[in-house]
Amino acid sequence: MSAPTTEEARPAIPPRRIHAERGKARGQGQWALGTREPLNASERMKKDDDGLNVRRRIIDIYSKSGFDSIDPADLRGRFRWMGLYTQRRPGIDGGKTGVLEPEELDDRYFMLRVRIPGGRLTIEQLRTIADLSTRYGRDLADITDRQNVQLHWVRIEDVPAIWEALDAVGLSTLEACGDTPRNIIGCPVGGIDADEVVDPVPHLLDIQARYVGDPAFSNLPRKYKTAVTGCGALCTVHEINDISFVGVVGPDGVPGFDLWVGGGLSTNPMLAQRLGVFVAPEQVSEVWVGVTSIFRDYGYRRLRNRARMKFLVSDWGVEKFREVLEKEYLGYALPDGPAPVEPQDGRRDHVGVHQQKDGRFYVGFAPRVGRLSGSKLTQIADLAEAHGSDRVHATVEQKMVILNVEQDRVESLVEALAAIDLQARPSVFRRQTMACTGIEFCKLAIVETKNRASELIDELERRLPDFDSSLTINLNGCPNSCARFQLADIGLKGSLVTNADGERVGGYQVHLGGGLGGGNGGFGRKLRGLKITDDEIEDYVERLARRYLDQREPGERFTAWLHRADEADLQ
Repeated sequence: MSAPTTEEARPAIPPRRIHAERGKARGQGQWALGTREPLNASERMKKDDDGLNVRRRIIDIYSKSGFDSIDPADLRGRFRWMGLYTQRRPGIDGGKTGVLEPEELDDRYFMLRVRIPGGRLTIEQLRTIADLSTRYGRDLADITDRQNVQLHWVRIEDVPAIWEALDAVGLSTLEACGDTPRNIIGCPVGGIDADEVVDPVPHLLDIQARYVGDPAFSNLPRKYKTAVTGCGALCTVHEINDISFVGVVGPDGVPGFDLWVGGGLSTNPMLAQRLGVFVAPEQVSEVWVGVTSIFRDYGYRRLRNRARMKFLVSDWGVEKFREVLEKEYLGYALPDGPAPVEPQDGRRDHVGVHQQKDGRFYVGFAPRVGRLSGSKLTQIADLAEAHGSDRVHATVEQKMVILNVEQDRVESLVEALAAIDLQARPSVFRRQTMACTGIEFCKLAIVETKNRASELIDELERRLPDFDSSLTINLNGCPNSCARFQLADIGLKGSLVTNADGERVGGYQVHLGGGLGGGNGGFGRKLRGLKITDDEIEDYVERLARRYLDQREPGERFTAWLHRADEADLQ
């Protein structure tokens, strides 16, 4: 596959510019204001050659000549357009993160991210990923919180063969990373959920088919995250995506979507804002193009740390953003619309056994913080198929769901999953603990997370076997919040901390009381001086959980207690 260069493919700027700010705004590198000369190395790299073009070099040159033949601008830049990042070289401790040069951190192996729109996998696709993990990735596969699957230990020599296998079953790594439209997340039970407001699947897949890999959107200011959902559980964390379409019933009683823009986490977290418009199902793709084009044309390109769309939305405000969308990009006004309805139980996942709208059932189960193996994925495919299912989907909570199971086969499936340590009725800690990739593979991380979170789950299940409240724990290896530490009851951000002996060791900055919806939505708060070392995690979480059990009022959830507890009780 080849694509025109960015300059050749870039569409003309629409002629109507009603908000062409001057002065300060011009200095942000916005294309719509006439700034086309790249203002930093990343923008220069993209202008020099569209990231889409690197696929051909990987196939024709790098896979044949090996790692040492890779151009550095491709290796640490354009490879991301094909879902490839170099791994962290083993043996480099967290104290060296941010100190060493990129070439000193790079291993000669890659993480390869497979994009799975809406988390939707057929049995054949799941088997293919499992086989690739076993053959090329040392039998390791991670389900991410954006419904991707990440393989590790991939050699550049093996990438073309991996792509060929993925292409054969309709999967791809295209634009899984980079300044592009990343994997489009959606409800994993879209189309079958008995409680869904509107089926999001056709619209999600339409955007994927028409615009992923389109040179018109392959040079955005920064990464761009989309969610399309219609489920009553609001499972796609729409508040933290750049653009989200959320199922609602419109003013005339017809289902459609509420539009949210400008969400994102990392070091400057911001919740998305409602534009207050109602988007009819047939308008979803057109509105997506309009919003994405605003980001492309008006997004800030001078500073990478201010290039996400959330900064533009924050500066403009929703009224101006809506006006520009309607007048410059759509050419028509969207009607006002209602906000989505919050789920009554506060849960936003699909773990457990649930009846589908067709009378069959889906079974959601919990891998340990998304960490699996190719061999385990094969077992999942075998169990699903043996129980009459043709699909296994990934969720945005690092979990999985087996669809279309007849009622008389549900318990057999639940038991068979439990036998391979995949719980459909998990403990609170198994169900609601997440972790990012961590120092094992990530060049930005300071601490280990995946295995550490798995150990934490085991110990909390042993110490608190009857704990009965929802409690989310998110472990993140660095401040970038891939595991959404700001949105957990207990968010643990990897950092270097001082232990009792005065030594600098790996540990965590603690954030408390984060979450979405339910009346207590918002980012977790940092308490002054509240940091724990890695080996203090279990004691700290147990201490907090027991204080909650001692102090809670009837029916009070852990989240609500955190928001009213004395600061001393949170230490």
